[in-house]
Amino acid sequence: MTDSADKSTFKGNAVVTGANRGIGMEVCRQLLQQGWRVIACVRDQQAGAAAIKQLRADTGADAQQLILRRVDVTSMTDIRSLSRWLAEVGFQLQALINNAGVFLESAAAGNADPLQVEVTTMLQTFNINTLGPLRMVQGLVDNIAAGGRIVNVSSGMGQLSDMGDNHLAYRTSKTALNAVTVVMARRLADRQISVNACCPGWVRTDMGGAHAERSVDQGADTIVWLATATEADGSGGFYRDRARLDW
Repeated sequence: MTDSADKSTFKGNAVVTGANRGIGMEVCRQLLQQGWRVIACVRDQQAGAAAIKQLRADTGADAQQLILRRVDVTSMTDIRSLSRWLAEVGFQLQALINNAGVFLESAAAGNADPLQVEVTTMLQTFNINTLGPLRMVQGLVDNIAAGGRIVNVSSGMGQLSDMGDNHLAYRTSKTALNAVTVVMARRLADRQISVNACCPGWVRTDMGGAHAERSVDQGADTIVWLATATEADGSGGFYRDRARLDW
């Protein structure tokens, strides 16, 4: 399949990590509804297959529009394999959405207090939340078309201007992701690839819990807007509700 033929069918090609549940699954749904092809990347193949089945039932997407790939964002081997496959099938990316993430601290686990959190928890959190997106950008940069967009799903908990006194691993992993965003925005400016971070807010997912303020469709909205909307044309920014935030 050639890229020119590919573009005539879909609005664009998007890779979404952490696509099997929550915000990632909803991002896939909204992109499909807008006519994009989605490569849904998951770590757990079985969970991914169940999510794909549900998304196809919800949106009417077929096997050409919604494609499942097993990708662990901690594995450059997985990411390079994805890059090779994209090149082989002729899919240039118009959007890369780095959504996969973890939140490993809680009062119940006794590690929400920064004086108690173990270094191993810090390292595991950084490996997925910060280095995962970095690996995805490094591994797929040659697959992203000029003028493409990268969206890093961050959090207001990583804002230096509004930093709390708990959940050190998660907060600092997202602060570091924001720094990766700015550096990559400048590095990729010559290719007209925009790189932005966004905070979806407190969303009712497995991570956010049942008492969170927002639905998954609200949480996904700004992510999809940054990836697709013509008016979202800046780079190196941090957003919530389609408005720019302070770092």
